[in-house]
Amino acid sequence: DGEVLNIHNVLVSLNSPTEGAINLMYEDGEYAISSPFEGEWMRMADKKQGMLIKDSIQPLNLRSLYQVAGMAFVLPDPVMEGEFGIIKAPKSEPTNMSALVVEVSSEGETKQVGVLGGKGVTRTPVLAEIAGLKVYLAFGSKEYELPFSITLNDFIADKYPGTQKNYSAFKSKVTVNKSDTEFYDYEIFMNNILDEQGYRFFQSGFDPDEKGTILSVNHDFWGTWITYIGYTLLYFGLLAILFAKNTRFSDLKKMLKKVKKKKAALTAILIVFISFTGFAQEENSHRTQISKEKIDSIIIANAVSVAHADKFAHLVIQDNGRMKPVNTFASELLRKISRTNTYEGLDANQVFVSMVEFPRLWLEVPIMSLKWQNDSISEIIGIAKGAKHFSLMDLIDENGNNKLGPYIEEASKTNNKNQFQKDFMKAYENFYLLNEALSGSIFKIFPIPNDENNRWVSYPELGEVNYSKKDSAIARNILPYYFETLREARKDGNYSTADDLLKGITKFQNEYGASVMPSENKVKTEVLYNKVDIFNRLYKYFAVFGMLMFVFIIIQIFKESKSVNAVVKFFKYSIWVLFILLTLGLIARWYISGHAPWSDAYESIIYVGWATVLFGITLGRKSYLTIASTAFVAAIILWVAHENWIDPSISNLQPVLDSYWLMIHVAVIVASYGPFTLG
Repeated sequence: DGEVLNIHNVLVSLNSPTEGAINLMYEDGEYAISSPFEGEWMRMADKKQGMLIKDSIQPLNLRSLYQVAGMAFVLPDPVMEGEFGIIKAPKSEPTNMSALVVEVSSEGETKQVGVLGGKGVTRTPVLAEIAGLKVYLAFGSKEYELPFSITLNDFIADKYPGTQKNYSAFKSKVTVNKSDTEFYDYEIFMNNILDEQGYRFFQSGFDPDEKGTILSVNHDFWGTWITYIGYTLLYFGLLAILFAKNTRFSDLKKMLKKVKKKKAALTAILIVFISFTGFAQEENSHRTQISKEKIDSIIIANAVSVAHADKFAHLVIQDNGRMKPVNTFASELLRKISRTNTYEGLDANQVFVSMVEFPRLWLEVPIMSLKWQNDSISEIIGIAKGAKHFSLMDLIDENGNNKLGPYIEEASKTNNKNQFQKDFMKAYENFYLLNEALSGSIFKIFPIPNDENNRWVSYPELGEVNYSKKDSAIARNILPYYFETLREARKDGNYSTADDLLKGITKFQNEYGASVMPSENKVKTEVLYNKVDIFNRLYKYFAVFGMLMFVFIIIQIFKESKSVNAVVKFFKYSIWVLFILLTLGLIARWYISGHAPWSDAYESIIYVGWATVLFGITLGRKSYLTIASTAFVAAIILWVAHENWIDPSISNLQPVLDSYWLMIHVAVIVASYGPFTLG
């Protein structure tokens, strides 16, 4: 009240008339607005619209969208009047509670009483004595007493290997005490509910020290059964609609027979529709030259052979609780920081071997991708305008600080980031990833014997581990000796000694990390999965085959012949083959991850693509056009899955999804998007 603010270079006042400002006025519950600019407003509840007339006082509509002076704003709530105050809590109680100030009156005497409480809080009532009366006040949730009690015997939190707070599952072992003589033990965990006398207990969370559990509870017998019965009736009702006579679907079936006679006309409409649809693929084919030819020549000259790099890529590392081959991390790293799968003709495996062996050299390599539109980052880090790549050293100033630091700090405080701020965050993520790789901290290949979390460490962390004298000598010397043998192998091309040392590392891992070590077959499958990159390749084939099949179907409509029919059938069976490959890709991801492949955004989109093709080829028995459309839609879905904002890496399963319901509930719901999209 009485303040004038500058918002997006426009002055806005409240009860302080200012020339040239948008003046908001409030008096006796009435609101008004006066603006030096023309504008318009729309009430969001009923879509009623009106004009904001320049230099006139008009009623101000709350919860209405105003568009004026190049900005849009809504005043959602009335002006609130109040005062600041503090209510002290006892030292023995947590202070993260709400407070209520109550006025108690009796026989003309009034007293203010502060009461602490809130949702999920039950406290001892506060005593207020007034005019000879004792009044007890409490604020919070209503407390119910159960007809039985529950005792927590043990809480178990399972973590992913090598992590402290990355939980794979947690459960509560309890005893339900129905009476002094009647009791039983039970385990409560995700999707395993304790149901006792109509009270249903769910595993909700746990205390930070992992010594106490948090259970949520509901007690709604009739509501639960009404809901289940309602869903059942809805399900059978929807099925009945598909088969009952005199329904919309029955009418559509009759209409479709008539539509077949007008296929040529409908196809013409489809041609118009398809003509407005296309793919845009930006190729990063040029690279700004920043006088690094010498560094590149050194890297290429010292690159290991493709065959040996492939063997190195089969080593297992521990990355954020997941055990995976080096090839997976190397591929993800190169793809994330450079948006390509190779560097100067070297594959991801060769690049990573080089990074581990020559980290100082790679500090100077311009490998991190930069969007050419963002000139701000180019100017800040001091590289040529329009450059598409920059090096790690480009981000470091003469004092060793990150040049983007202040901008990252500002962007991290903003909830609604603009595109430039998102690019700053992306650049920092690339910086962090590459820095982790070059420092060696990500290369965790040495298991700690008998560690309760099965933690593995990198070479710089070996000093923290108490190995035996023999094992310590092996761990500390095997990598330096390995790099020494690489120097010799480059001269004569004989990598046999280096290969043997890689086998020695694997043997060391199997000896002390066998409990979390993936099988040799799983490692080979994951490396093959990374190499084939099946989902990224398939969208191109689906697009080409789908569009070509569509073209030949059009030709078939106007001029049918054996050769045209044969071509259409060829594309039909080709799309079937692509579906089989898509299925094999999902099966491989399932085998590698150990859980159903629809547990995150990337997997869900891939699974929707699979469901789309499944329904398309099933429903396309009588319509080749449906199969062509299916391939086209599947191509779009798979293409979207490989946009930069979705992470395709295989990750650990969240505890809430560690259930058979992932197989049933999520699978059915996500699969339904397929036929919906196709429809």
